[in-house]
Amino acid sequence: MQDRAYPTLAEATRIWARIGLLSFGGPAGQIALMHRILVEEQRWLGEKRFLHALNYCMLLPGPEAMQLAVYIGWLMHRTLGGIIAGVLFVLPGVAAIMALSWIYALYGNVGPVEALFFGLKAAVLAIVVQAVIRIGSRALKSGAMVAIAAASFVAIFGFAIPFPLIILVAGLIGFFGARAGLPAFHGGGGHGKVGSVQVDDADTLLGEESPDHTQVNRAWAFRISAVFLLLWLAPVALLFAVFGPANVFAQIAGFFSVMAVVTFGGAYAVLAYVAQEAVQNYGWLAPGEMLDGLGMAETTPGPLIMVTQFVGFMGAFRDAGSISPLMAGTLGGLLTTWVTFTPCFLWIFLGAPFIERLRDNKVLTAALTAITAAVVGVILNLAVWFGLHVIFEEVRTITTFVLHLDVPVWSSINLAAAALVLAALVAVFRFKIGPATVLAGCAIAGLVLHFAGMV
Repeated sequence: MQDRAYPTLAEATRIWARIGLLSFGGPAGQIALMHRILVEEQRWLGEKRFLHALNYCMLLPGPEAMQLAVYIGWLMHRTLGGIIAGVLFVLPGVAAIMALSWIYALYGNVGPVEALFFGLKAAVLAIVVQAVIRIGSRALKSGAMVAIAAASFVAIFGFAIPFPLIILVAGLIGFFGARAGLPAFHGGGGHGKVGSVQVDDADTLLGEESPDHTQVNRAWAFRISAVFLLLWLAPVALLFAVFGPANVFAQIAGFFSVMAVVTFGGAYAVLAYVAQEAVQNYGWLAPGEMLDGLGMAETTPGPLIMVTQFVGFMGAFRDAGSISPLMAGTLGGLLTTWVTFTPCFLWIFLGAPFIERLRDNKVLTAALTAITAAVVGVILNLAVWFGLHVIFEEVRTITTFVLHLDVPVWSSINLAAAALVLAALVAVFRFKIGPATVLAGCAIAGLVLHFAGMV
């Protein structure tokens, strides 16, 4: 262990606030940021322990980057440290998305604002395509993994198989494949080198041994889990009891509570599920608006899954009932955030003490190999679905007994949108331009096209 003082809770709070304010770029960028600050700079923990925590968080439903923050905060400063880390990681995004949701609801149909989001959609599509390739290159290391990815894409795109079922089946395949000793299912969570500097656990503040407070204490784990379970589900039960299942707030609370349980595989996989349900089934917002929300989340700090706050905002805004639409939207957005992120604390505080005892157990994370492969297919579906609704103004659905397939109406192609998408793809893949620059450039291009009378 290094000869340096253990950080106080106040010092750790400043570090977590810094991470929360700088956490742009989606889960990959946020994980890299935490690695740089916590492993390379602060030397709180080493590479092996960081990846062990990350692999556990990847196995959980919900945003893995935020859960990783809670896990490390708990490792360093017990329960309060985990709560502080999680809240500060999310808080900047909550404020930013709420402000942008207000602007969108009030001025979204104004020409320049609409043009701004027109440009952002093209950039977001390119970033999602990049995510498919980035995750695929890491996860699809064998023919079996390619087959799982292809099957998951066909299942969700062609047959509308529910996302949670796809992930469940993939996880079972990976688990039993690993138990059977099949080489295709070895390799844990598919994470390689995270940062530019590799730090041994022995050279860090935590060292190689687990702190005393991380030893399994079933009574503590169940008590703290019961508290967060109550904080999560009591408001949901109250809304259903008082307003009934047809009320928009009850629907938001119920849907996003289910999402918090079944959405494995990271933010982009979550978006596939939200698009499948919130857009197509509930009708809270249109496909293009879903892309607008993702553009907001891509350009603000915090988890990418914060786009769900925008979804809840718009759903309640359009079904406000007897209260003002903006007040309804604000409450709907905050309710969405509450039921989305509160379970994250539950998963960590319930499972982390047990996971710390199994840091060298390879079977624990074996299922993640197959889950990550399936997520590649799910994200590819998201990219195709977004692409259809960005480039074409009209999309029709072919439905038979089992088939559920979206196809474009070719005569409705938007040439300006197609050109902007192509430019964004070239910027990302040919010139390796970062997401923030691509988003800004496409937004400006949208404004230029608007004032030129082309959109």
